[in-house]
Amino acid sequence: MGILIKNGTVISASDEFVGDVLIEGEKIKEVGVRLPEAGHSVIDAKGKYVFPGGVDEHVHMGSFATTTFDTSHAAVAGGTTTIVDFPAQLKGKGIIESVEIQKKEHAEGKSSADYSFHGMVMDTSEALLDEIPKLTDAGICSLKFFMAYKYTPFMVDDDLIFKSMQIAKDHGVTIMVHAENGNMVYVLQQQLAAAGKTEPIYHAASRPPIVEEEAARRAISFAELSGCPLFIVHVSTKGAARAIREAKERGLPVYGETCTHYLTLDESNLAKPNFEGAKYVCSPALRKPEHLEAMWKAIAADDLTAVGSDHAAVDGGFEKKKDGLDNFAKIPNGCPSMQARLAMLWTQGVETGKISRQRFVEIFATAPAKVTGLWPQKGVIAPGADADIVIFDPKFRGTITFADSLEGTDYCTFEGFEKKGQAEKVFLRGKLAAENGKFVGEKGKGRYIRPKPYGLCYDGVKKPS
Repeated sequence: MGILIKNGTVISASDEFVGDVLIEGEKIKEVGVRLPEAGHSVIDAKGKYVFPGGVDEHVHMGSFATTTFDTSHAAVAGGTTTIVDFPAQLKGKGIIESVEIQKKEHAEGKSSADYSFHGMVMDTSEALLDEIPKLTDAGICSLKFFMAYKYTPFMVDDDLIFKSMQIAKDHGVTIMVHAENGNMVYVLQQQLAAAGKTEPIYHAASRPPIVEEEAARRAISFAELSGCPLFIVHVSTKGAARAIREAKERGLPVYGETCTHYLTLDESNLAKPNFEGAKYVCSPALRKPEHLEAMWKAIAADDLTAVGSDHAAVDGGFEKKKDGLDNFAKIPNGCPSMQARLAMLWTQGVETGKISRQRFVEIFATAPAKVTGLWPQKGVIAPGADADIVIFDPKFRGTITFADSLEGTDYCTFEGFEKKGQAEKVFLRGKLAAENGKFVGEKGKGRYIRPKPYGLCYDGVKKPS
């Protein structure tokens, strides 16, 4: 006996049709029209949209003093069934060991969403170069470098990034970069603080758009010379998006994502009184409205490939953010955002005509799964794929509010935004896990999903023989 979802409008990244989806066990058994009902539990989805559960390729679960996998049911309630975490590389340990510790000690038996991992470099020794060829055998198929945060364990010198690319390309490891010029940011931070400009709004002044565009173009030059594909995370400026588009036009395998907040919030949020602006401190910083419009255009044109949340719910919330009361540079970075990703993309994107329903599915589920090596197990409604399915009611009307938040912090990033449509039912591997914005599954039942190398960014790139 299976579960038969009938009469819904099934949406993929390329088309849509009114039809049926049959779930048997944890998998999608069949997709078609007028599938037989006999022996199955039937859900009538007439008037509803049916699309794959979201894949969020960019979350921070417990790294940088953020809330942990215990709060991952928030993603599921919002229609995201798989999250891909960036575990911090631990001091004195390699990438593989750091990821394994995150998996064993913090994710297994605690995550309510299915999960996978990137590697994240925080040790700038060249021991990394010996580890890269071993990453994919350990289930690590993407590796992130920070070009920012000078005088911290994050910032990686250009030479190590370039050398890593030269090796990674032969093993199908997707190189990701946080593109901001750390030297420029550091100087501006010091100058602003010395001038007494310490409020949250000066976070944006210390990270102007040019620092992102410069770093993006520098990273693209590394990719071009090394022949290695590149994925630039959390693009927030029209200059960086333009750099990616120009690289694509020259035939380079260069890709990027933006994030929900760079499509919907602007730097005026940082200027909110009574230190409320600290809630919106993230890096890159929020931008002026012209950049938001540019991000939507880049998504619609496929200059940018996916939209992640960059979820980072600071443990301690607004109170912890007050560590930076005397200096914006000390405010812990991060915004809680994985629960509202679907709602914001649909309401601000599909409902306004900025993107089509097909493009929504692509940036929300299919492309993130492909970039991270999880497709076709994730991110698609097709026979053999995991039965991660959202039944979406487009007629729902509501408001995003902290009262509905499950993200484990004390505020809601998108408080007060209109919500058109809602994930009426969310299935994770064939089991009902969320209903009408509430988590109804059993917590801690998320499963580790092992990625495959040579993800989307390697399309068209010749593999080593």
